[in-house]
Amino acid sequence: MNNKDLVAKAVYDIVKDDLTLEQVEQLLENPKSAEHGDVAFPAFSLAKVYRKAPQQIAADLAEKIDSANFEKIEVVGPYLNFFMNKELISKKVLQTVVKEKEHYGDSNIGNQGTVPIDMSSPNIAKPISMGHLRSTVIGNSIGFIMEKIGYQPIRINHLGDWGTQFGKLIVAYKKWGSEEAVKAEPINELLRLYVQFHEVAETEPELNEEARAWFKRLEEGDEEAIQLWQWFRDESMKEFNKIYDLLEVQFDSLNGEAFYNDKMDEIVELLEEKHLLNEDKGAEIVDLSAYDLNPALIKKSDGATLYITRDLAAALYRKRTYDFKQSLYVVGNEQSYHFKQLKAVLKEMGFDWSDDMHHIPFGLITQGGKKLSTRKGKIVLLEEVLNEAIQSAKEQISEKNPDLENKDVVAKQVGVGAVIFHDLKNDRLNTFDFNLEEVVRFEGETGPYVQYTHARAVSLLEKAGFVPSETADYALNDDISWEVVKLVQKYPETVLSAGEKYEPSVIAKHAIKLAQAFNKYYAHTKILADDEQKEARLALVYAVTVLLKEDLRLLGLHAPDKM
Repeated sequence: MNNKDLVAKAVYDIVKDDLTLEQVEQLLENPKSAEHGDVAFPAFSLAKVYRKAPQQIAADLAEKIDSANFEKIEVVGPYLNFFMNKELISKKVLQTVVKEKEHYGDSNIGNQGTVPIDMSSPNIAKPISMGHLRSTVIGNSIGFIMEKIGYQPIRINHLGDWGTQFGKLIVAYKKWGSEEAVKAEPINELLRLYVQFHEVAETEPELNEEARAWFKRLEEGDEEAIQLWQWFRDESMKEFNKIYDLLEVQFDSLNGEAFYNDKMDEIVELLEEKHLLNEDKGAEIVDLSAYDLNPALIKKSDGATLYITRDLAAALYRKRTYDFKQSLYVVGNEQSYHFKQLKAVLKEMGFDWSDDMHHIPFGLITQGGKKLSTRKGKIVLLEEVLNEAIQSAKEQISEKNPDLENKDVVAKQVGVGAVIFHDLKNDRLNTFDFNLEEVVRFEGETGPYVQYTHARAVSLLEKAGFVPSETADYALNDDISWEVVKLVQKYPETVLSAGEKYEPSVIAKHAIKLAQAFNKYYAHTKILADDEQKEARLALVYAVTVLLKEDLRLLGLHAPDKM
């Protein structure tokens, strides 16, 4: 039970004739500074009922409240400031963590319902850039968080493996490419061909016609076109997997755009059956004016289906296959209108489960304040960034701990972890600037800082030879440990909040705060001093190691024991 619950119950017992428990809970505040207690209750709302000044009401309540869970209750003007009983609370909290270990904060609100997460989704034949990092690591982390609160995540890499760009690639490959060059460096070579196509097409627009014709052959199942497409896809996947292996991200499905080619006719038929298709200048649209949205274009005048038709087919397929409780799309902010239209069309089709589909948008990564782009060939390759981060971590580890065993493994965990952590500590919707030097620092609000704090706490436990006991009473009553205890105590609601908001940054910020509070505690307290609270202090250090490791795991990071 958290502190607010304990205070709410104590206040409610006195005011239950005038306020509901829920109303009391909503009135409670977190004081800005620790000297004003842990929780505050303002008495203003009772002034009308009791016909007294709020100051007087606060003083009267203070006398009547059961103070079993509190060290003291102070009256400051109209406020009641509650100071929790540190000994009692720390004992409960530490007992729970020692007992539940990494399962502390688990819940089953998801009831094992499935949650497909559409994430990463790079385009075949194009490199995975820093721009793809966000969708990949946000989606991966949301998967871990959903699992912790009782759902079954299904990570789907909805590959961009169809579309007119394949017509362009085939034309470019046949004109200027070679098999050897593609095999040697699949993505670089295919990207070079793609960029070359766009450059030449500016002065030779007939190339676009050729590309359209090749894509049409591909759609019609032409053997040569299919062969080339499959080859581009296979070669690209090999390259992608190198990066996914570095990030340690695994997918449950690689059904990309091409997978739905034979599933779109059914969508068009369903729309026709329900009389939802209207003709507009030869094209077929669904009117969405009831939702204040532009019409959804389902079929062009030449009979070609569109992106939204494919997404409708994918949504229906996922519902039938997974019978999802929720379906998440971790896709950039710029797609939000598309998802509004997608949900509205499904709604019009009578599929009420479209309410369980959620677009999880995110902001951009910039470099030097500028957006990263592909078409012109300006691109920051994710693989290069990850390798540089590993190198930087290795240099710093060699400096700090030259004799460390398995240095390469730890450098990879720290370097890659730093890049992931930097992304996830930012609120999902914010745009942020990426500077590698800042990201891999061991100081400041970084992944390496949290990992280093965890390693430091582990070595302290090792030094003391501490083994936690489920039957021991670990209780602390000092002010500095209390700041750490409160962050440990808050963990279950932190996890729930991250799950409800689909926001990994809630976890990352908890990890930073906990690491900072622990380091402050470590600096001001002789943890290994031989006195009656030594075991309790070590139990707190143990709780910190458990939670930092779990925070990092939920973000998709390792927590090395030595660094």
